[in-house]
Amino acid sequence: MIKIRMQSAGGIIEIDKPCAGCWIDARNVDKSDLQRLEQDYGIAAELLADIMDIDEQSRIEQDENYIAIIVGMPVWDTSNEIACFTVPLGIILFHDKIVTVCQRSGDALHDIAANRVKGVSLRSQSAFVLNILSRAAYTFLRALKELNRNSNEIENVLQKSVRNNELIQLLKLQKSLVYFTTSIKSNGLLLEKMQKQTFLRLQEEEIELLEDVITDNVQSMEMANIYSSILTGTMDAFASVISNNLNIVMKRLAIVNIVLMIPTLIYSFYGMNVHLPFQENVLAVIGIAAFSLFASLAGVVLLNIDSTFKNRIRLKGKK
Repeated sequence: MIKIRMQSAGGIIEIDKPCAGCWIDARNVDKSDLQRLEQDYGIAAELLADIMDIDEQSRIEQDENYIAIIVGMPVWDTSNEIACFTVPLGIILFHDKIVTVCQRSGDALHDIAANRVKGVSLRSQSAFVLNILSRAAYTFLRALKELNRNSNEIENVLQKSVRNNELIQLLKLQKSLVYFTTSIKSNGLLLEKMQKQTFLRLQEEEIELLEDVITDNVQSMEMANIYSSILTGTMDAFASVISNNLNIVMKRLAIVNIVLMIPTLIYSFYGMNVHLPFQENVLAVIGIAAFSLFASLAGVVLLNIDSTFKNRIRLKGKK
């Protein structure tokens, strides 16, 4: 979907036809939208293909007719396998208009189009680009906090019962953090390059804004690394819990198996076709059963005496 917007006294508004200084906002684009962008605005098909590539890295390049900037932006989509991920946002600067192209609708563009960001103006192309980058860094921070909140909720559920569904959700959150870390790092390299290049012609106040955007991006990177480390530690801890629970279950099964072998061994002797003691006695069956039960109970006590002794030592140590 392609919408045309322009600057007015009340903010950014939507119009019907392109004009000087307008903003061509293309989001959730399909094949027909890409063809229209190529034919009507002269954007190279190769550049549009790069913007549609979800794995495309952030970069800035200058063409004869425009300056192209590609930056990573966070997106939420609950219908996707991984609900939170990043997509490339293409910003194409012509001498009389700005074109943004994105295969999804992210919060950064939505907030700017809805006039939720103060100080955004289309009168300066470089300032508008920096405002988009600043909002993208802010949405990264907001998305990281949401991911951390979801991680804490899943962790609370797992503390009660370790289930596969919650572990898979943690794995998806970890994938989201990997996407975030990669995009934020790529955006940081782009911002550093924007500091060194000259074809954007940044004013003094715009240079200060660029420094603020770099600071926000560094903060996002640090937060992403912290949350990623915490989530990795959580996954390792629950993996250890699962392994420990499996060892406990296997130990109990081994005890049951050993205890059941005792009466099986006794009854096996009396199942042989040889002369055995008490085989003519009427009470032999009851006696063998009683002896087997006693032997099994003795085996249970002997197998658990080690753990009981250790528990007593722990209790004495606490006192």
